[in-house]
Parts: sequence; C-alpha cells; structure tokens
Amino acid sequence: MFHPHTLPAGRRHRRDPRHERGEAPFPFPFRDPFGRGRHGRSLVRRGEIRPLILSVLVERPMHGYEVIQELESRSAGRWRPSAGSVYPTLQQLADEGLVTAADVDGRRIYTVTDDGRKAAQAVPGPTFATPEPDADDFRRFVAAVMQAEKVGSPAARRETHRILADARKEIYRLLAEDATAPDEG
Repeated sequence: MFHPHTLPAGRRHRRDPRHERGEAPFPFPFRDPFGRGRHGRSLVRRGEIRPLILSVLVERPMHGYEVIQELESRSAGRWRPSAGSVYPTLQQLADEGLVTAADVDGRRIYTVTDDGRKAAQAVPGPTFATPEPDADDFRRFVAAVMQAEKVGSPAARRETHRILADARKEIYRLLAEDATAPDEG
C-alpha cells in the first residue's frame, strides 16, 4: 500500500494525520460538492468555454466581467470561469472575427459578429441544466460525509462508514429491483 513517507525526501506529499493514526483516508474519490474535482479541476473542460462565451454574447454585448458573471449565474453558482480563461478566449474570438471589441466608457465591450452567430448555432455549447433538488441533496450528502471524515471523531467516522455501507446495500437492492422489473412503455 502507498504510504506518503516512503517517497524520497524531495517528493513527499502533505502529511495526513490519519496515516499516522493507522487509519485509511476517505475511501471514495468523490468530487468536491462545490464544483471542483480532485486537484482543482473545473466542471467545464478546456475548449468548452468558447461556445459558452459565444452563447452569452449572442444575447447581448458584454464586457469580460459581465461574461464571467453571466456564466456563473447560468451554472447556478456551481462554476465561475476565471478571468485567465475568459479574457484570452475573448481575444482569440476577436482575432478570428467571431466577436468585435470596442471601448465604451472605459470598458472593452464584446459583440458577436454574423460569423460568430453562425458559429454559435453550428456548435451548440454545453448548457448548465438547472440543478434538480435531488442533485443538490446528493451534493449536500457528500459534503456531510466529507465533513464527518475530515473533522469527526473516530466514533463519528465509524458510524459514517456504517451508514454508507447500509446505504450502498440499499442502493444495490434498488438497482437489482429495477433490473428485474418489466419495462414500462
């Protein structure tokens, strides 16, 4: 089994006090319930931001910060693009003739060109579906489990693991019932 203290001196990872107590770290590779995956990966992959930016600029001309706010709003606050991804993409879109940039009242306003509108229609960008209450419930559940694992007492962590084991069994029971149920429709 991997142990962080077995790496050469210059390659050690952060110390995990659970290792020192002889406990295993949290056993599930859940994504962070607040929108970022492990190692800070974003909900939106590289390359997907172009169609998203075009989709908001089709509605009305905006400056870069408004684009960031609009994309955050459309994701219901689950994702906020960084300025370091939005502004270079806006410049690239301008260089390609898909948007124009004009200084208005000290701000650079971006407007979609006709070619940009065609590009936005040709490649529909990813959309952010309104999160269903179940999705929010699941996110809150995962957050509670992560909290119990990080700051809970050993007894609380054991009870959390017991609850998770029971929940896992119940979920598999439901899936087995679905597999044997006749198709509806």
